[in-house]
Amino acid sequence: MTSDSRHPKAEAPMLLSGMRLLSFCHYLQGPAAAQYLADMGADVIKVEPMKGAFERHWSGASTFVDGVSAFFVSANRNKRSLALDLKHPEARTVLERLIQSADVLLENYRPGVMQRLGLGYEDVKAINPAIIYASASGFGSDGPARDRPGQDLLIQARSGLIAATGATPTGIGCAAVDQHGAALLAMGIAAAYSHKLATGQGTLVEGSLFNAGIDMQTEALTLYYSGGYTNERFQREGHLVTWFHEAPYGVYRIADCAVAISLNPVRRLGEALDNPRLTALADLDAYQERDRIAAAVAEELAPLRFADIAPRFEQHGVWYERVQTYDELRHDPQAVHNGIFETIPVREGQAVIVKHPLKYNGDVPPVRSLPPEAGEQTAEILKSLGFTAAEIERLKTNRVVFSHSTEEGKVT
Repeated sequence: MTSDSRHPKAEAPMLLSGMRLLSFCHYLQGPAAAQYLADMGADVIKVEPMKGAFERHWSGASTFVDGVSAFFVSANRNKRSLALDLKHPEARTVLERLIQSADVLLENYRPGVMQRLGLGYEDVKAINPAIIYASASGFGSDGPARDRPGQDLLIQARSGLIAATGATPTGIGCAAVDQHGAALLAMGIAAAYSHKLATGQGTLVEGSLFNAGIDMQTEALTLYYSGGYTNERFQREGHLVTWFHEAPYGVYRIADCAVAISLNPVRRLGEALDNPRLTALADLDAYQERDRIAAAVAEELAPLRFADIAPRFEQHGVWYERVQTYDELRHDPQAVHNGIFETIPVREGQAVIVKHPLKYNGDVPPVRSLPPEAGEQTAEILKSLGFTAAEIERLKTNRVVFSHSTEEGKVT
């Protein structure tokens, strides 16, 4: 019996189809958290400024697809957009109806911003006592670092992640803390929603990038503090990736590429390469002598080619992988099989996105709607809240809301 027959592919269920979430978010942590939930079926309404959220106007490497920020595209599919001037006196009527209709309010502004707008937890709870209020910040809603900028690289630095990565301090080459923080936040909201369905009660859910950066290092920090180590423990031979694994755990440059070698007895590596020098090191303590072993492994691997070592590693059960570039990853057979990448239309251009990372009933949740234009669904959302056509037109005329009338961006 094949794997496919045990787990027949079916359309991914919209597990959160009953949830309505108001997203007062910008940058990445909050929008990515909302996108996870939107992928699972939640009705996510992105409440953004009249000119659109910050991430519409900036993108890493200045990457725009027909004028649309690729940064925005990465975390805003399956959402609807309502553009609203939160500081306008008439916005309160819209906000109150929105909040009354919602299960969740998610925000990731700096601490104090939502309170100044009259949208703090107690303010929102007074309108909807059963609200799930999810708040994400850099360091937390209180404490001595509360008002410091919470940006991914800065969190990597303060959480010890940079110090622990590489033989010399090395940052991670993506917004890893933002993305992990988003996943944690989505998990917390889903748990709170389950509690609400069972009890009718709301929950205050609070996340921070700082805690997310620390949580990423649960194993390493538990080992470090429980072992009573000091910073000198981070010092190691340059090929070794972590401070706590035995050699040869690391990344090594060979003649035509680089290769990652995971948890392997040194003897196995020596036998796979038919290398007496490495085999002779097998009786050493692979942790205490990790620098000596790693240096030897690097020297012995350097002149070899990947096509020569891969069959030997396979035969002897060595855990290894070629270090792939993004160019190679895009066409990786397993990535293609998993369907993790998808090309979507963006105005007159195209963008390649990373799809939802989980499968449900054997399938990945679909891209139901493309990242919306700012205010694209303003009119339809206001209509669903009971506003008449005349009232909607007056709100638009008074610049309380902005409505983008085009239907482009819809997946049919």
